[in-house]
Amino acid sequence: MDNHAKEQVPEFEFGLYTLGDIVTDCHTGQRISPQQRMKEVIEAAKLADEAGLDVFGVGEHHRLDFVISSVPVVLAAISQVTKRIKLTSATTVLSTIDPVRVFEDFATLDLLSGGRAEIISGRGAFLESFPLFGYDMEDYKQLFTENLELLLQLNQREVMNWQGNFRSPLKNAEIAPRPLQHKLPLWVGIGGSADSAAQAGSLGVGMAIAILSGSPEPFQNLADTYRRRGAEAGHAAADLKIAITSHGYIAKTSQQALDEYYPYYYSYRNAISPQPGQEYRVPRSDFGRFVSPVNTLAVGSPQQIIEKILYQHELFGHNRFMTQLDIGGLPYAKVAAAIELLATEVAPVVRREIAKKNSGISPARKL
Repeated sequence: MDNHAKEQVPEFEFGLYTLGDIVTDCHTGQRISPQQRMKEVIEAAKLADEAGLDVFGVGEHHRLDFVISSVPVVLAAISQVTKRIKLTSATTVLSTIDPVRVFEDFATLDLLSGGRAEIISGRGAFLESFPLFGYDMEDYKQLFTENLELLLQLNQREVMNWQGNFRSPLKNAEIAPRPLQHKLPLWVGIGGSADSAAQAGSLGVGMAIAILSGSPEPFQNLADTYRRRGAEAGHAAADLKIAITSHGYIAKTSQQALDEYYPYYYSYRNAISPQPGQEYRVPRSDFGRFVSPVNTLAVGSPQQIIEKILYQHELFGHNRFMTQLDIGGLPYAKVAAAIELLATEVAPVVRREIAKKNSGISPARKL
């Protein structure tokens, strides 16, 4: 692969991510098999690649209502049916996994995919991996900090000498294989924590902000904190990349998007929750407010999604937008149609308007 060509990325990247939830279809009462769900995840990645999207991510969970627990295995399968799309975790729960294994798995993925692997690491909103793998919740923050710092060092050195508090020491340990890329792109996924944003900036890794609903304005301070701490640590502004991630759905019209998506979104929110017993209570009559450009839930017509992303870009100046379309048993045919609209009607306009803005030409858009 031509590494120089590989570095020529779009000004603004578009991506999809999935957690592979398995939720009963709210209309049919049927639940697809884990095998079929996995096939649909791979098919969505293949379609996203063919349609010209830039990134595809899969997230890690260890519950029976999710199909993806082994992220690198799933991404390795996707790598064999795609050609150019970047492949990332979304996220890797770094607190409860050995960083050496993480690095070696994703370096292997990088070789298999021709240099397309990335890692988005995070603490995780779901906590089932702590008892499953024998970790103490009291070490929640310390585990993540230590493992992230070790992962960064593994990305830089072929032979490691290291000692920490939670893992056996490394003594002249050979870390193999090495990735095809000079270094694996590393990101940290965060929610609303300013401390996490500061940590990501200080380390000089990318930052993916999960903004699943509501107004994006309260999250603007995270971007400011990230860039400020990154600059103070001596990192180049070009290396401090921000992604915004959200739930979403696109249809030809706003009404169609709302009508098709709401039942599945409602079902998903009530079936999949990191805190059981928290019922999602937004009625269909109130759901229309989410099409507003100033609400982060990316549901609506292509023009409405364009306006949302451009509005957020004014706040964050981010480099990447990623959305999760396939939730709550939403049929794959509808997911595929939304992918096509994102790639053909949303992405080209957003890229063009951001390019105009960056070149000093005022973007022409309506709010």
